[in-house]
Amino acid sequence: MTWILFALMTVACWGVYGVYLHKGQTEMADMANGRWKAFLFVGIAYFLVAVIAPLAMLRMNGASTNFFSYPGGGKMWSLIAGIVGAVGAFGVLLAFGAAPQPKTAYIPVVMCIIFAGAPIVNALVSMAQHPPHGGLASVKWQFWAGIVIAAIGGSMVALFKPDAPPPARPADKPAIGQAAGPVTH
Repeated sequence: MTWILFALMTVACWGVYGVYLHKGQTEMADMANGRWKAFLFVGIAYFLVAVIAPLAMLRMNGASTNFFSYPGGGKMWSLIAGIVGAVGAFGVLLAFGAAPQPKTAYIPVVMCIIFAGAPIVNALVSMAQHPPHGGLASVKWQFWAGIVIAAIGGSMVALFKPDAPPPARPADKPAIGQAAGPVTH
């Protein structure tokens, strides 16, 4: 049961990733370089969470922290996993930057494409690495239907997401110190 809680923790974290990344990018107040500044802080966060925390856990568990002594295959595949993760995060920022105006309208669309597409890629790559007993013919139709449903579901969420209200026009905003509604005497 614990594994489900950790999986749901990841869903929650990755579910807000794009929203927070875009917010960080825009809060940098640098249209030309804000996304790169935000990505730099993503890297700092990765260092804190993915370097400092594992080193502490390894020490607490009495394991070796001399990563030069770790098996080559484990180091290579873990490094590849980190690279594809970082390139994926970089791709999120590139997609945000390349989106048409208003860019904020495309944040959920980009993330829906990613989060609907990634499980499909995961399933196919996992199946290629660990082919099913009996070959592709032995794969149940429900698996293929799930892939189609994931693609359709991601597309529908992206296409039919609720729109945010349009920003208030300057004339609609009350001046500082002015009452917001009609004045009655």
